[in-house]
Amino acid sequence: MTMAMLLSTPPLIPLPTLALKLKTSLITPISSTRLLCKFNDFDMTSQLEILKPERKKPDKGVNGIFWILLLNLGIYVADHVFQIRVVRALYLYHNRPTWYQFVTATFCHFNWNHLSSNLFFLKLVEEEKGNFKLWLSYILTGAGANLVSWLILPRNVVSVGASAVLFGLFAISVLVKMSWDWRKILEELILG
Repeated sequence: MTMAMLLSTPPLIPLPTLALKLKTSLITPISSTRLLCKFNDFDMTSQLEILKPERKKPDKGVNGIFWILLLNLGIYVADHVFQIRVVRALYLYHNRPTWYQFVTATFCHFNWNHLSSNLFFLKLVEEEKGNFKLWLSYILTGAGANLVSWLILPRNVVSVGASAVLFGLFAISVLVKMSWDWRKILEELILG
């Protein structure tokens, strides 16, 4: 550079110095909308994305949880508001059960507190594997729990509700997210 070029540039205003010093930086284009900025010898961030396009949130339409909630509410309203007698046939009567009552009893509830607590916790269950697997898990855990209650409880009991389904869905979600590293499982079993 010549002295004339140095004099023609505007004077530099000193900025406060930062405690972190960046030795070198390299900006490379990734695509037309993104730049990737790499900093060498920077111990906090190795890569920084600039001008990242905003991701649109997926449109959450009607999903499996919605239909399960709607079915539970519909059966409750039919049973307790309109008092339709046919709904009582969906309860699981331990003294004379029919095959469909093992499934349908999971959609019936005795009172509003029972329904609202089950629906509140059901809403907290995340839908991770799709609608079909959610429905299948709901029905299988409910029917399995009702079968066990029918085998264990006395014959003068009536079973309704989705509490056992909630425990089953919780167990399934834990098992799905669990790491199946046998060394870690053995370590947990030995050490507690």
